[in-house]
Amino acid sequence: MHALFITLLIIDAVALIGVVLLQSGKSAGLSGAISGGAEQLFGKQKARGMDLILHRITVVLSVLFFLFAIAVIMVE
Repeated sequence: MHALFITLLIIDAVALIGVVLLQSGKSAGLSGAISGGAEQLFGKQKARGMDLILHRITVVLSVLFFLFAIAVIMVE
């Protein structure tokens, strides 16, 4: 059972890394973080299309990652 949870944790970690790398950047580097950071934070701009799907997948994979990590500790 321990090996199963470790395998699922590794698969989830690789999938999470892949999904995060597929997401588009929110700013144009350091200058975008300084000048446009507040605009993006407080703006009415919502994620749409593929960005929304990738965001939701990231949330689900993150929750699964923590659940698998806790399961690995509990089964050990």
